[in-house]
Amino acid sequence: MSNPADRPELIRKTFPVGPLQCNCTIIGDPVSKRAIIVDPGGDAKKIMATVDSLGLKVVSIIHTHAHLDHILAAGEIKEATGASLCLHKQDMFLWEGLETQCKVFGVPYQAIPDPDEWLVDDLDLDCAGGVAMHTPGHTPGSMSFWFEDYNLLIAGDTLFKHSIGRTDLWGGDPDAILKSIRHRLMTLDEDATVVTGHGPETSIGEERRLNPFINQR
Repeated sequence: MSNPADRPELIRKTFPVGPLQCNCTIIGDPVSKRAIIVDPGGDAKKIMATVDSLGLKVVSIIHTHAHLDHILAAGEIKEATGASLCLHKQDMFLWEGLETQCKVFGVPYQAIPDPDEWLVDDLDLDCAGGVAMHTPGHTPGSMSFWFEDYNLLIAGDTLFKHSIGRTDLWGGDPDAILKSIRHRLMTLDEDATVVTGHGPETSIGEERRLNPFINQR
C-alpha cells in the first residue's frame, strides 16, 4: 500500500437506493475524475445527481452480483452516461431472469440491456487502482472490489457487519461463501473499511473478531 500522504483522498459516496435499499457506491479517481458506479439498484436520478455534483465522468457500471436490488437502475445509468455495464458471466442467468425476480419480490419490472463486459478475478477496474475479486457463494458470480491504496473493500452481499450473505436464493452456496470470506476477504488488511451490500459499514478486523459465521469451527 502506498503512503497515504503521497496521494489525494479518494472520492467516494455510498448511499442506499431502490426498493430494497441496496448500498450504491460511486468511486471517483481524485486525479483523473474517472468514476465507476457499483450496484445501481434504483433511484437513477439520485445517483446521477450525485455524480454530477462531484464532477465525475462515469466509465463503467459494475455489479457485485445480479440480484434485482443491485441492478434495477443499470439501464438508466448506462443511457445517461454511455458507460459499460459489467458483470461476472456466472450471474448472467440472474440478469436474464430479472423479470422473474421482480415478480417474486413484488417489485416493478424495469428492463435492462445485456452487459457489455465480463468481470473476472483480478481484473483491473481502471479507476483508483481498484481490482475485482471473484467471491462466489451468495451467487455463483458474486464479486468484491478491492481498492488497496485506499484500504477499501466493496463486498456486496458476501459480507455484512457481523453477518454474511444469504445462500437460500438462486445459485447460493453456503460452503462457497464461507470459503470466499475466509480465504479471500479475511486476508486483507484488518483496518480495511468494508462497504456492505446493505446496512452499515464495518472493517475486516471487526469481522475477524466478532462475526459468528466466520468464526464457527
